[in-house]
Amino acid sequence: MTLSSDEIARYARHLVLSDIGGPGQAKIKAARVLVIGAGGLGAPLLQYLAAAGVGHLGIADDDTVDLSNLQRQIIHGTPDIGRAKVDSAADAIARLNPHVMVQALRLRITPENARDLIADYDIVAEGSDNFETRYAVSDACFHTRKPLVTAALGQFDGSLTVLRPYERDAEGQLNPTYRCLFPDPPPPGAVPTCAQAGILGALAGVMGSLMAMQVLREITGFGEDMVGRLLMLDARSMRFDMMRYRRDPANPLNGDHAATR
Repeated sequence: MTLSSDEIARYARHLVLSDIGGPGQAKIKAARVLVIGAGGLGAPLLQYLAAAGVGHLGIADDDTVDLSNLQRQIIHGTPDIGRAKVDSAADAIARLNPHVMVQALRLRITPENARDLIADYDIVAEGSDNFETRYAVSDACFHTRKPLVTAALGQFDGSLTVLRPYERDAEGQLNPTYRCLFPDPPPPGAVPTCAQAGILGALAGVMGSLMAMQVLREITGFGEDMVGRLLMLDARSMRFDMMRYRRDPANPLNGDHAATR
């Protein structure tokens, strides 16, 4: 896939990177990425993917912009209050990079629609705020064999990992699923919502940017693989930690007794 003269100038700082260069930028331009959630994580994620030149971005979200969102959801502005987040985000991307095609999907991801939506994309980046969506997306990515970059936020903490449970590691073992990290969702009410607990706005920016970096790593293939590793950030101490995790033989997707194996 060739780059226009305008794109060569726009992506010049990528083109001189030995780990990206022309071939890597062409892969970025050819990529189709579905971003689930245009909120705290999705806002910086979408902006950096668009700025990087991802050729086709899908945005799935069923919410509208609220004044309380603007403390962290920086792709939206005060004039966007009341608008659908997918429309506001699409307009912001068009202003940032006209070379990016955007598909605005004003809907909620469910187990019933997830596979059909995800099948049209190369990579999925999930930044929703509820476990129901996370399970639906991660299960669908397993069945459709799509890489998943997923992150979550707390008040002052964040986490990120990559899932490709349909593949095997260097030792021939199946990679872990999302259900290997979280076998069951927490009981209703056990995890307070953002509105109840609060969140540091800049933390969403850090974690969303890390998601964008990981999506670009998945597209271009540079760096160490993140599969089986959970990156954790504690903003109180400004400390990053990495936890390794493995496949749970009891998980229902690729466990020892999974029907889909």
